[in-house]
Amino acid sequence: MKFPNSKHIDNAGAYRALTEALRKRRRGATVADITAATALPLASVQELLPLAADEYSARLEVSESGEIVYSFPRGFVSRYRGFKAGLKRFLEKSGSFLARLGSLLFKVWILFMLFGYFVLFMAIALGSFFISISAGSKNSNNRRQGSGFNIGVFSLIWRLWFYSELTRPAYGDYGRRGDKALPAKRPMHKAIFSFVFGEEDPNGDWESREKKTLIACIQSNRGVISLPEFMSLTGQNSAEAGDAILAFCAEFDGSPEATDDGTLVYRFDKLLLRSGKEDRSFSGLSTPLKRLKKFSGNSKTMNAWFGIINSVNLLFGGYFLFNALSTGPVIAGAPYHGSWLYGMTYVIFESFAGNPLSFITLGLGLVPVIFSLLFWLIPSLRFFSEKRENEQNKLENFKRIGFGHIWDKPLRVEKAGLENPAAECRPANMDAARDRVIRDMGAYSVPEVEINDRGLEVYSFRELEREKEALEKYRASLDPGQSEIGKTVFDSDA
Repeated sequence: MKFPNSKHIDNAGAYRALTEALRKRRRGATVADITAATALPLASVQELLPLAADEYSARLEVSESGEIVYSFPRGFVSRYRGFKAGLKRFLEKSGSFLARLGSLLFKVWILFMLFGYFVLFMAIALGSFFISISAGSKNSNNRRQGSGFNIGVFSLIWRLWFYSELTRPAYGDYGRRGDKALPAKRPMHKAIFSFVFGEEDPNGDWESREKKTLIACIQSNRGVISLPEFMSLTGQNSAEAGDAILAFCAEFDGSPEATDDGTLVYRFDKLLLRSGKEDRSFSGLSTPLKRLKKFSGNSKTMNAWFGIINSVNLLFGGYFLFNALSTGPVIAGAPYHGSWLYGMTYVIFESFAGNPLSFITLGLGLVPVIFSLLFWLIPSLRFFSEKRENEQNKLENFKRIGFGHIWDKPLRVEKAGLENPAAECRPANMDAARDRVIRDMGAYSVPEVEINDRGLEVYSFRELEREKEALEKYRASLDPGQSEIGKTVFDSDA
């Protein structure tokens, strides 16, 4: 009987056969079980099993004989295929597209609303002011009875306001002034968006940074990584790290393996085949940390100007809305006892608007009031949201440092020793963060607890110490020459 080489196996068909065998043996199966059930070459089973373990969220156990047992206690449901997975991807992509489109339209709307209404309100105030002066100069004695259209202090304030610094370019001149070079300034629209929506996510490249660090750790440790090391680089607890490392194996051709004493490790032999000879040393100092978000990249002065402009819009909008609801229409020839600016605005818009009351109520009142409130509400909500996110990032960073500290010295760990001075690694509640580190690592390796002479709890992770010694022994047994790609046997330019 002729057995095909694994290279000639139909990978799609082999994978289907392997997953069907796993489905029938959800309570537990070894490589030998799957090989016997499918008659696939052993190399193909070993290659495809990590992919199936990732896709169907397998649980890995090591038997007394050192064999890895794959089981699926959470059900045998694909994370990447099927209607549910496809619908989830569609909804995620559609949601992402609609969110980007909505964000773009909303940003354009904010830009026009903020400055558009500010300019409109200034024009209304000044237009009413100059019309009042013109009418008064023609016939100072011919005033509408009881109209109250006097200029007074109110008009003088708006005249001064119009010529104030507020209407000048907020960023000053560009380029050079005389012989002095001026620094480049941010475009106005980007400054407004920064105030409302904040800056770009500083952790947008996080996935890439994390993977590069994991690969560097693997390459500097003979292609082998343990789950506690993976936890110290990702900040995940043992359950999360167990799922994530299987996905990492599927992506970078890794495979779980048991050492002689039953310790589970993960090998990535192909990541060692590098042509470059640069140093790939790794230490805890290379642990990736998530950056903290800042509220805005603008100066405090610039944000204050935006606040002033929005406040002006809110005051004007509230003024027109209140007068429209309380005063109503201004009827020619009838006694008028309302506000001067409202009455003059009504007269101005009456010449070209069929129903100036509706326009003033909605266009000059309700819309700018709602916009101005949103202009304050969005940054306020974002401030608290980013504060919570920064706290979460601090906790994750602290867990990375804490897990690494325990892995480096598993015996006699004191909570007070779990410390890091960096702002990115200091959650608001440090005591709770230390407890979280001990609890999460303790879920993987139960520690022994004792009280020292200072009355403090001391934790000894003896199983972790044993695993660390076994891992070092296993790495020492590997041939360092496995990372050599060998001499060139073919050259396309030769």
